[in-house]
Amino acid sequence: MQKIVVAPSILAADFSRLGDEIHRVEAAGADWIHCDIMDGHFVDNISFGPEIVRIVRGLTNLPLDVHLMIEHADRYVPRFVKAGANSITIHVEPEAKHDVAKTLQQIRESDCRAGLTLNPETAFDLIEPYLHKIDILLIMTVHPGFGGQPFRADQMHKVRRARSLNDKIDIEVDGGINAKTAKLSIQNGANVLVAGTSIFRSNDYAKTIRELRGE
Repeated sequence: MQKIVVAPSILAADFSRLGDEIHRVEAAGADWIHCDIMDGHFVDNISFGPEIVRIVRGLTNLPLDVHLMIEHADRYVPRFVKAGANSITIHVEPEAKHDVAKTLQQIRESDCRAGLTLNPETAFDLIEPYLHKIDILLIMTVHPGFGGQPFRADQMHKVRRARSLNDKIDIEVDGGINAKTAKLSIQNGANVLVAGTSIFRSNDYAKTIRELRGE
């Protein structure tokens, strides 16, 4: 059984006291810090860029898990590497406008872990050719772009299929993750839980993180 990793998404944090929020989740037992990067083109929202990632890097030694929900990810990979990313996840959809294989290679050559993700509407077949060339597969359990959406259990078949095809990679789920949906995700083969609202809107970060792990 792989270790269950909890990666709080700082998109849901209070940015007026971001340093304090990061220190709190770190003290509460977070394993990674998840950074959602949105450009207003690939998804209908804008979040933040490499400069915020650089600031976060200066606040914690936890691995920074950067999810690029952007067009032309290949152009921006070097900036996020320089900012301190430990893993960079890109999208497989044609709308992301990049050569997926080349971008994955670019990430790996930068000494970052390479991740690939797909939206709920995207067929699993699109990512299958890359399953043995990645370190992380991120299964979106909501449509990306906005926090607080309900979890889509219909995406669990992708988690099961990925785990059956490659038992060595990290399988990450993101969207609507709370204690109940985390348990379902783990049962289906996920081992990395991205949680934003359920952690940062809770009164006890440590208790919430333990509940996500099923402890």
